[in-house]
Amino acid sequence: MFKQNWRAIYMIDSRIRAVMEFVRSGSRVVDVGADHGYLPIELARRGLATKIIATEKNRGPFEAARQNISAAGFGGVIELRLGDGLQILSAGEVDTICIAGMGGGLIKKILVDAPDVVSSARQLILQPMNDIKKIRELLAEMNWLIDDEDLAEASGIIYEVISAVKVIDAPKIFKRESSPLRRKFFAQRIAKLQRVVAEMSKSDSARSSEKFAATLAEIDTLQRLC
Repeated sequence: MFKQNWRAIYMIDSRIRAVMEFVRSGSRVVDVGADHGYLPIELARRGLATKIIATEKNRGPFEAARQNISAAGFGGVIELRLGDGLQILSAGEVDTICIAGMGGGLIKKILVDAPDVVSSARQLILQPMNDIKKIRELLAEMNWLIDDEDLAEASGIIYEVISAVKVIDAPKIFKRESSPLRRKFFAQRIAKLQRVVAEMSKSDSARSSEKFAATLAEIDTLQRLC
């Protein structure tokens, strides 16, 4: 069924692949902000989901996704919806919610704005482009437990990918701990924190703040992990 000459098969980047690898076989999946539809297409190609919904709130990406899904031969498999976030879904329609390639603040808003849909799901797979702390805090507030994490690189930047569930069956070692990107991720984080320290050092009040001490402590921890 899949058209092997379709060009998007070569455009599955590491972030999309990392998200896809957390999807459990037989899931009913929604990809929020599907953009060009690459994740839904790859899920369909691999037969990982029994139901796939792709959402987009902007007409341009929506049409691009529609054309790509049709060109890949999955027009009758993937349901494409135009609308904002999870608000165009009903509770219980899906059990796996994927949100990737957005800022942490926007991902938080999408989840908070659709409590019934979120509470009826069993897995959240999230890949924020920034503000990862906001996502971790929100998951804790909503009583979702992080059961695995991974790292993915795009355009030289390393991003964190989180899988969260309602109940963890058993503790295990996260994928990110064995990721070849682990050291590079820590190095990037250390460099970013060192720039923060350098800027804060210009101010006496900043140097005496709790944030300054906490940043130095984080740098020390990360350096020992490298």
